[in-house]
Amino acid sequence: MTIERLVGVYDADGTVRGELAYFVGARLGRAHCSLCDVTHGVLRERPSWRARRRELPVPFDTYHRDDQPPEVRAETGGRAPVVVAVTAAGVVPLLDPAAIDACDGDGERLVRAIESALAAAGLSWS
Repeated sequence: MTIERLVGVYDADGTVRGELAYFVGARLGRAHCSLCDVTHGVLRERPSWRARRRELPVPFDTYHRDDQPPEVRAETGGRAPVVVAVTAAGVVPLLDPAAIDACDGDGERLVRAIESALAAAGLSWS
């Protein structure tokens, strides 16, 4: 199977209130999203992640808990953060919260973890 796109789901809500609650909670040590740690700095997307994401052979779309596609939510049971592959046959889970946390905020490590998960799932880029 080939991948049409990757989807990452943040462990935060995308509403203004949700974003503010996450921002404050993260600064106080009460909220944490390891996918956010990879993709974002304090206020915006990390330039290093933006560049690495552009190098991927498929789009990497991100959503929040509250705005993720229903088929992703159904496949992951609403857990977040997660990364999944979308194929013609459906959604394939790749990285669970622990696997993303193990990337320790590093975009290159996230891409390597995705590539390993793709190989284990028998998926290919093209």
